[in-house]
Amino acid sequence: MSDDKKPDDELAGTEQPFVSHLIELRDRLLRATLAVLFCFGVLAIYPGPGALYDLLAQPLVQHLPAGSKLIATNVISPFMVPLKITLLAGFFVALPFVLYQVWAFVAPGLYSHEKRLVLPLVVSSTALFFAGVAFCYFFVFGKVFTFIQSFAPKSITAAPDIEAYLSFVMSMFIAFGAAFEVPVIVVVVVRMGLLTVDKLREWRGYFIVIAFVVAAVLTPPDVVSQLSLAIPMCLLYELGIFAATYFVRYSKAPDSEETTSST
Repeated sequence: MSDDKKPDDELAGTEQPFVSHLIELRDRLLRATLAVLFCFGVLAIYPGPGALYDLLAQPLVQHLPAGSKLIATNVISPFMVPLKITLLAGFFVALPFVLYQVWAFVAPGLYSHEKRLVLPLVVSSTALFFAGVAFCYFFVFGKVFTFIQSFAPKSITAAPDIEAYLSFVMSMFIAFGAAFEVPVIVVVVVRMGLLTVDKLREWRGYFIVIAFVVAAVLTPPDVVSQLSLAIPMCLLYELGIFAATYFVRYSKAPDSEETTSST
């Protein structure tokens, strides 16, 4: 008879905590969504969708021949594309608050030594992603567009489509933002015990090959953009190895620290 009551006992009292977690998750998602929409509304008023698109298109426009402009081949593109960029900019501006909501939802279920690792990783991953996007916008775009225009025949008048340009920019932003997350990935892999720092040092040559393969796949088929992605990935890999040595020791559980010191 005790066996018949066992399933009921195991599930007893679990309904309310589960529902409360769902309610908290809903509230966190709602706050994050409202923050993005608020930033979108502010940016839509000032500087406005058109100004944001002009800012995004500036690296290309300044390398086009005199008198050339971007074109719209779709009837609603002049309206929809700037709105998409404004929404994306709103998400970027609200990203720290969005990540805070994620942290506030996850943090109560973590140990104190785990919190010491997660919070720096959230902050550093955000900063690294923005650094990758900024590096792509301020450095890579200028070099790539100059390189491409130098190969364009004089009989061709460049007039890129705004939707195609937006797709290109988004793919490059994602590629460079994700590539700059290499240190975070290295730290997480070492902290989870999948690889050791010494093993990562031994595999340095393999990672260099992987970095150039990834750069060849994710970037346009020109040497400038591929080197601009592969070289920072290799440098960030070294930074990740250095950071992993510190963060793993910093986020150890108290029991494991005592065991390590006693041995």
